[in-house]
Amino acid sequence: MTTPVTIIGAGLGGLTLARVLHVHGIASTIYESDASPEARTQGGMLDIHDYNGQVAVKAAGLFDEFKKIIHQGGEATRILDKHGTVYTDENDDPGHDVGHDAGARPEVDRGDLRTMLLDSLPEGTIRWGSKVTGVKGLGGGEHELTFADGSTVTTGLLVGADGAWSRVRPLLSDAQPAYAGMSFIELDHRDAVQRHPGPATTVGAGMLFALGAGQGFLAHAETDGSLHIYIALTKPADWVGTVDWTDTDKGKAVLLGEFADWAPEFHALIAEADSALVPRTINALPIRHRWDRIPGVTLLGDAAHLMSPFAGEGANLAMLDGAELGQAIAAHPGHIEAALTAYEKDLFPRSAEAAGEAARNLELCFDERAPHSLLDQFAAYAEAQ
Repeated sequence: MTTPVTIIGAGLGGLTLARVLHVHGIASTIYESDASPEARTQGGMLDIHDYNGQVAVKAAGLFDEFKKIIHQGGEATRILDKHGTVYTDENDDPGHDVGHDAGARPEVDRGDLRTMLLDSLPEGTIRWGSKVTGVKGLGGGEHELTFADGSTVTTGLLVGADGAWSRVRPLLSDAQPAYAGMSFIELDHRDAVQRHPGPATTVGAGMLFALGAGQGFLAHAETDGSLHIYIALTKPADWVGTVDWTDTDKGKAVLLGEFADWAPEFHALIAEADSALVPRTINALPIRHRWDRIPGVTLLGDAAHLMSPFAGEGANLAMLDGAELGQAIAAHPGHIEAALTAYEKDLFPRSAEAAGEAARNLELCFDERAPHSLLDQFAAYAEAQ
C-alpha cells in the first residue's frame, strides 16, 4: 500500500501538519507508537507565542477553539533566588479580553492543546499502536516503513515528526542529540492549594523561576490545581542513572541533599511532592542542524531541531513547522520537491536562531550570577519593546 503523505508521530507538530493538510483537502496518515491518546501524560503548561505557535493555530483554523483552553492568570511570573528573595512577582492581566486576541504568550495545558488537534482530524487519520522499526529508501522519492508487527507501508512523502530519537532522521542526517549538561527531575503536587499551601504560595498562580548557580526550580501552576515542578541540576550525563528514582523516599533524600543550602520553602517543593519522580536528561541537536535535500522525506519539530527548553520554543516551532509544511504542500500541488525546498528554506534559519537562544539561556539561567542574569535579560527585552 502506498500513502501520499505519511507522518510519523502524533505530537503537536505532526498533528498540526495533518490538520492543515485536511483544511486544504489533502489526506494524510499519522503512525503513532502509543497505543492510544491516553497512553502517556502530556507534560505541563506551554506558552504559545503570537509569532509562531498562534500563527500555526490560525493556519489550522482552530483559533476560536484555542482561546477556550487558555489558562487565565497563567502568565503570572515569580523569580526568586536560593534564599527565597523575591525579585519579580508579576500577576497575569485578569482583564485581558481573549474574545479578540489571545495575548502574546498565553499559557495552555499541553494535553488540552493536543486534544484540540486530535478532535479536529477525520476519524482514522491516526494509526495508534504503530511502532516504526525500520525505514529504507526505495528510490524515486518513495520509502518503505516496517512496523513492529511486521507490516510494511510505502510512502509518497515521509515526514519525520517522531521526536528527539527520530527513526526518520538518519535518512537525512547523521546528527544525534548530545547531552546539554543538565538533568531534570519532574514531580507534582496535587490539589496544591488545599493539600500543599506552602508550595502553592511559593510557585504562585503561574510560573516560578527559582535559580542558583548550576541548579534551580522551574514550576507551573496547572489548570487542574496541581503544581508541576522541574528540578534542574547541572550533572554528568550518567548521574540520573546512579539514583533509583522509583524509590521516592531515597530520591527525595538525594534531592534534599543537593539543595541543602537553599531556603526551607524549596525543600518543601521536594519533600511534599505526592507523585513519582521522573528523571530526564536535557539533550540537543547541533544548533545549525540541517541536511541536503533528499527526495520524498523531511523532518519537523524535535526530529529536526531538538533544543533545550530554555527558549520556550520547542512546541511553538513544531506547530509552526507543521503548519508551514502543510501550506507548502498545498501551494505546490503535484510538486512535492518544490514544496519541501520551500519549507526547508525557512525552517533552517528559524530553528538555528531559536536553538542558539536556547543554548545561551540555559547558561545564563544557571550561571554564577543566577537569577540576576535572567533578570537583566528580561529587563533588556522590556526596554527593547
